[in-house]
Amino acid sequence: MAAAAAHLTPVTLELGGKSPAVVLQDADLSVTSRRLVWGKSLNAGQTCIAPDYLLVERGLRETLVSQMGERLDQCFGEAPLQSPDLARIVNDAQYQRLSQLLEQARSKGQVLVGGQCDPSQRRIAPTLLRVDDFNDPLMQEELFGPLLPVLEVDNLQQAIERINARPKPLALYLFSQSEQAQEQILQNTSSGGVCFNDVVMHVGVPELPFGGVGASGMGAYHGQAGFNTFSHQRSVLRRPFRLDVPFRYPPYAGRLPMMRRLLG
Repeated sequence: MAAAAAHLTPVTLELGGKSPAVVLQDADLSVTSRRLVWGKSLNAGQTCIAPDYLLVERGLRETLVSQMGERLDQCFGEAPLQSPDLARIVNDAQYQRLSQLLEQARSKGQVLVGGQCDPSQRRIAPTLLRVDDFNDPLMQEELFGPLLPVLEVDNLQQAIERINARPKPLALYLFSQSEQAQEQILQNTSSGGVCFNDVVMHVGVPELPFGGVGASGMGAYHGQAGFNTFSHQRSVLRRPFRLDVPFRYPPYAGRLPMMRRLLG
C-alpha cells in the first residue's frame, strides 16, 4: 500500500487475522466437528480464512474436543505425521514459529489432542489446545498453522464481546441452528465475511464478494466483484449541440429564485 501510494495506484488488500468460530449449545456437534477439522486441516491451517480459534459455549468444550479428536483419527490415522493427507508447513521459519508456540503450550499442559511434530518433514499434527486466558500467547497473532485454541464463553453475547475486542477478522463462523443467534452476530460484529454452520466454503461461491475490513483488508473480489474491483469504470456523457439553453449561462441576476425551484 505504501509503495502504491507514491504513484496514486489504488490497491485491494486481502490480509487475514484471527478468524473466530463460535459454537453454541444447539449446534449439531457431529457435523460441526467434521467441518471444523476439515477447515483447520486444509493445507495444515495455512489459509487466510482458516478458523483461528474456537469460542465454545460453556459445557460443550469436552464433548466437542472429543468428537474432533475422533474425526482427526479418522482423517489422518494414529500416526498423523505419516499421513499423505497432512500438508507440510511452508518453510523452516514458519515451522519454528509454530513449534515454539506448541512447545510453550505443551509445557503448560494445554495440549488436548494432537501435538506431534517432526522438524525433518516440517509437519505438525492438527492440535487442539485448551486456552482459558485471552491474553495467552496463542491468542496474540494469527496462527496460520494447524494449532487451534479452544476457549469457553458463557453465551453468544460474551462471544461477541470477545470478538469485538480484537481487530476485525477476515472471516467469522457461527455454528448454531438459531436464526436469532445468526442475526445477532450479524448485527453486532464486523468482519470480511460470515459463514454459518460451516467454514471456508463461502470463499468458493463466485457470487459472494471476498475481502476484508479494517485490519483484515480492504476491497473485495471474486466473480462480478472482482471484475468491478480490477476495472476502472469510466463515466461517459454524450451531449448534442441542439437545445443549448441560455438559462445556464451568466449573468444570473434575477434568476436565482427560478433556479432554486428548478433544482428542487
